[in-house]
Formats: sequence, structure tokens, C-alpha cells
Amino acid sequence: MRLRFSLLFASAVLLLCAALFAQDRKSSSLIAQLPQAPNPKVQDTKSPDSESASPDATIPTQASEPEKSSDPGDPPSIFGHSTPDWLWVSGQANIIWQGHFAFHAPYSGPNSLKPKGELTNSRVFTLYTGVQLVKGTEILFDIESAQGRGISDALGLAGFTDLDVVRNPSLGAAPYIARIMLHQVIPLSSKQVESERGPFSLASELPERRLEINAGKISIVDWFDTNSVANSSHDQFLNWTIDNNGGYDYSADTRGYTYGLRLEYQDRDWAVRFAESLMPKVANGIDLEWNLRKARAENIEFELRRSALPKRAASFRFLTYINHANMGSYQEAVAAFLAGKDPVPDVTAHRRQGRIKYGFGISADQEVSDNMRVFGRWGWNEGNNESFAYTEVNETVLLGADYKGVPWGRKFDRVGLAFVSNGISKAHQEYLKLGGQGFLLGDGNLNYGRENITEVYYNLHLWRGIFSSPELQYVVNPGYNRDRGPVVVPALRMHVDF
Repeated sequence: MRLRFSLLFASAVLLLCAALFAQDRKSSSLIAQLPQAPNPKVQDTKSPDSESASPDATIPTQASEPEKSSDPGDPPSIFGHSTPDWLWVSGQANIIWQGHFAFHAPYSGPNSLKPKGELTNSRVFTLYTGVQLVKGTEILFDIESAQGRGISDALGLAGFTDLDVVRNPSLGAAPYIARIMLHQVIPLSSKQVESERGPFSLASELPERRLEINAGKISIVDWFDTNSVANSSHDQFLNWTIDNNGGYDYSADTRGYTYGLRLEYQDRDWAVRFAESLMPKVANGIDLEWNLRKARAENIEFELRRSALPKRAASFRFLTYINHANMGSYQEAVAAFLAGKDPVPDVTAHRRQGRIKYGFGISADQEVSDNMRVFGRWGWNEGNNESFAYTEVNETVLLGADYKGVPWGRKFDRVGLAFVSNGISKAHQEYLKLGGQGFLLGDGNLNYGRENITEVYYNLHLWRGIFSSPELQYVVNPGYNRDRGPVVVPALRMHVDF
């Protein structure tokens, strides 16, 4: 019944999007019949937190690629970013008020989502800086402060509802270095193409074929598993498993960063990237293991920029990764408990250096009209060894869409809808059912069902770089438990781009 309601809710919003799409097509057809005046190109300054400022935004549109539709561009920031090519300075503030209503829960454990209603607040402030030493060589340096906490201290949900939340509130609000890295561009062709400047690449043009290198403190998901529709909690969705692939247990400390080396080859309509990075010493830990013989992660992704529709932009990404770490085994923890060796299943008591977790992922986004885009993700990882760095998901499937507010005269507004279904392996299920705890989940019992989440938001442009976004999430089977929920999670986001 809960899943049926969730699907009906998603279907209703999808029907609304379809109606808007039909109206968009009809309006475009009528406009095409009218005589068109020349429209000179307008130079817009871009927000560093917008989709155009992601690392993938350095990929230009080529004449031989599918043509992108007209786009109003991103609104300017409060102060603008019209700095010279050799310098970048910008900032952002992302503040999220989120809560949930009371819900049915016959029992709870230490890692459960609390059934009593809650209201919390998270705040992330980031300063982005970059300087070009010589052409093709940049130093990028970002300082960040993450404050507040999530509902139930980010426990009880695999698809947690606020991506900005640090899972260890005891780390405090003191500023920290988020990224510090060398960015090197090695040209492999003489032809130059336009590039959108941003905090991860300062150049206004780049070689069409090139090798890019980043080394230092990085975030793996700045380049891997990106998606133009669902990639940022600043102006898109909020859920962990919608903005990122839930099955991608990417290497990171508690705050989401690691040290590593990223290599990327960019061509006209495709790219391939590789990263070697450090893993945390323990699951969800803040300290990284620097001995690569003990722990490390390899990430490989192939990207193809080809469209299924004529003259529409699209990207398809195919990801694989392998994590090496001091991981525990769900099967061993369950076996030790059933044999009477452990009083409760404890995956941390059965860790062994050199265990691996591997997985695969697909990410795709497709423009279908001047204002509408659709997207999807699929992810899977082996579920015998413990979830270690991101979240407790072993398989995920995601579909969604967004729509610009151009038809109702709000060119910088956007509405988005997504539905994600997460699952875990048999061994992971048995471990939680017998009372085991992961670093996020543990109700003390488990009546397993897939965790299904629907999210909808409206990103409202107020003035220059200021946005307000009301949004709603509906969670069925929180923590994969049919005995608990469903949960209604409303939120309000305020975002300022400096």
C-alpha cells in the first residue's frame, strides 16, 4: 500500500511534467512560425554552484555534437565572477531546514530514524579560490565549514534526506580544507574550444583533445558519477542516493573528501577518467590510511556524449570501482553470532586487511525539450563485505526529470522530481535482522523491503544569486524495514552564491 501511494504520487507529478512538456512543444512550434529577430549573444556570469560550473562543464558543445537548446544561463552571483582567467574567487552558503512528521514504528534500535517528529538545520559555507601559475597549470584551494546536523543525526536511512549533513556532528563547525590540488592541462591538439570558467577549471578555452590531471585533496564525485540533473544539493535534489549513486561506495572521509590522483582524457564527444585515492581506516572514519598496500581505491569511468534525440544534449557514463580496506564480512559476523561466539552480530569484529568491495554504475541524462530533461542511474556492488565509505546500499535504481520555469515567466526557476529504490544483499539483510548495526542502520530487527524514496523540489530564484527551494521527500520502508514508516520529510533550502 505504501509503495502504491509512492508510485501514485510520482506518477501524478510525472503527468504534470508531461503536460508541461506537451505545452512546451506546442509553444515552440508556434514560435517557430513567427519571424525571428536577430538575437545577439549575451555574456552571462555563472554561479560556481550551478550545473554549468561542475568539472564536466569544461566540455564544450561541438558543431558535430547534438545542438543544445537555447538556455537563459545561470543567474549572476551576488558580486559577479568577472575575474581574469588567472584568478578565481567565489563563495556559497547553503542552509537547509528539514524535519519529519511522527510515523509508525513498533520498535527502534540505536541506529534507527526516530519515530517522533523532528526539525533540524544544516549549514554549509564554502570559499572557492584558484590561481593559474602558467597557462595550463592551476592551484585550487577551497575552505569549508559544515554546521548543524540532520534528522536523527543522519541515522536510520540508507538514502538519507540531506546531502549536506556530516555524519559525525562531533567534528564541529570549525572551518577545514575541503580541496587543495594541482590542476594540470596537457594539450593534445592545437584546436581550442570554449570552456565555462568555474572553481574547478579557470580557463575560458581548452584544447579540444587534452589530458587533465588533478592531484591533492579532492572529492571523487567532483568528476565521477556526475549528472547534469541530479548532482548538487545546492540547486537540485537533497537526497544522498539521488544526487549520487547509492551503490557507489566511493572513497572518502566522513566529510566526503580524500587524497588522490585523477587522470582524464577528453576528446570531442567522449572521455575516460581514472582515479587512485585513499580509503578511511575504519568505516565512515575521518582518518585516511596512507599505506597503499593496506588500503586504496581505483575508479574508472567512460563517458559518451551522444544523444538519443536529434539536436538535444545527452551524456552516458559507465563506472566501475574497487575499494581495498580493512573491511568486515557480514557473513562471518552472522556465522559467529549463530555459533554463539558473539553476543550480537558485529561486523567490526570480523575485519580483515586486504578485503575488497567492487561495483558498477551507470549515469545518464537526456534533454527532451527546451525546458525538460530526464535522467537515471543504476548501481550495484558486492554485498558480502561491509559498506565502508558512503552509505549502506548494495543496489539502486533511479529515475527522474526536471523542468525550467520558462513557460510561466520564471527562466531561472526549476522544478524536479525523482524516484529511487535502494536494496541490500541477503547477507546484509540477515545481519540487520539479527540485530547487527552498520555505521548508518540498525533497528534491532528487520522485516526487509526495498527502501523507496520520492523527492520533489521547486528552486525559486529570488534575486541575483539568492534562491529558496521548498521540497518534499516521501520514504517507504526507511532503513529497508517494512515495520516502520512511511515517513514524510519536508524541507526548505536557502542558497546564496557570492
